Amino acid sequence: MMNVIIIEDEHLTAERIKSLILTIDSDISILAVLDSVKASVEWFRKNDRPDLVFMDIQLADGISFDIFERVAVETPIIFITAYQEYAIKAFQVYSVDYLLKPVTPEALRAAIEKYRHYFTGNKDFPTIDSHLLGTIRKMIEKPHKTRFMVRIGEHIKSIEVDQILYFFSFQKGTYLHTSENRNYVIEYSLDALSDMLDPERFHRINRSYIVSHQAIQSLTALSGSKLRVTLLHSENEEIYVSRDRLAHFRAWLDR
Repeated sequence: MMNVIIIEDEHLTAERIKSLILTIDSDISILAVLDSVKASVEWFRKNDRPDLVFMDIQLADGISFDIFERVAVETPIIFITAYQEYAIKAFQVYSVDYLLKPVTPEALRAAIEKYRHYFTGNKDFPTIDSHLLGTIRKMIEKPHKTRFMVRIGEHIKSIEVDQILYFFSFQKGTYLHTSENRNYVIEYSLDALSDMLDPERFHRINRSYIVSHQAIQSLTALSGSKLRVTLLHSENEEIYVSRDRLAHFRAWLDR
């Protein structure tokens, strides 16, 4: 039996990978699904090494390479990433394989078969040294998010950032709104999104909205330096730029 763990901070992606793994081989035992550097370090310190790790590069509290700096990871790894091939060639030799999001069943199956072919038995596994780690970190640290995984009934769909007009919070949920006039619930708060999104493309205008340039249909200057924003497809006529964000918003519009 193969024992594996999944390190992935997007719940929907983690559940999809878990489901695909068990579909490919129901005898595989998934020991844990972890969503952060901190949780991963604690797990490796307290448990025996698994046979294989599926590891996202960008996690909620840092990049996954931070794990290697805190604890020895002597296990073959399949990296999960949104980065294109050119950005991850540098560490390909140090892993079993890499999977580009959204992960497909075919790619996952091929990666597992590659692991079984090359990394079974008592072969030594190459470690990531500090020089390589530094090189990789410079290439990928704090990348801007390029897509979001959303659930539609029993299905999961990938939404490219180019398709998103704005993000908003409503009641206790956070949603993205697309150019196709569709709303999808997502797992992140607006505070978390502010750190993930390209600031050239998106701007936080108040406590409830993060907007793109393309989302703004019109702006209306009101008395008291108040600025009302009319967004495409939105029926909310009471969207205003917070006064403490107004100067930054104007500067963002002029970029």
